[in-house]
Amino acid sequence: MKIVIQRAKHAKVIVEGKIVGEIENGVMVLVGITHDDTAADAEYLAEKVANLRIFEDETGKMNHSLLDVNGQVLSVSQFTLYGDCRKGRRPNYMDAAKPDVANVIYELFNTKLREKGILVETGIFGAMMDVQFTNVGPVTLIVESNGKG
Repeated sequence: MKIVIQRAKHAKVIVEGKIVGEIENGVMVLVGITHDDTAADAEYLAEKVANLRIFEDETGKMNHSLLDVNGQVLSVSQFTLYGDCRKGRRPNYMDAAKPDVANVIYELFNTKLREKGILVETGIFGAMMDVQFTNVGPVTLIVESNGKG
């Protein structure tokens, strides 16, 4: 499982001209699922998102977590995080999990964040989405459940 976390002061997802998810002050998270991801991966990354110290304290140092600042999450499923661009000009997505498997893990990730008391808004799994956000800092991190990030 791979996620891209971007600190945001505002973020929203629009599908067919309608806002389907919107947050203020928190993080925008792109979520990619691969074939061997499990519930443990979803739980590990939810814990990371909730507790990473990426928000400034009163001295300007990144010492506060999403939980500390009562931040929100905009979670967007993103199979293209597993795009392989090494050969040719068109990425292949063979490392991305099939939608029926990926959606279960994605929903579990969101549930684990909600269980921590975090407001989680989402896009629509599998839909064509317009994602708009203001990245603060900018702060952007890539984290993987297999220990790479």
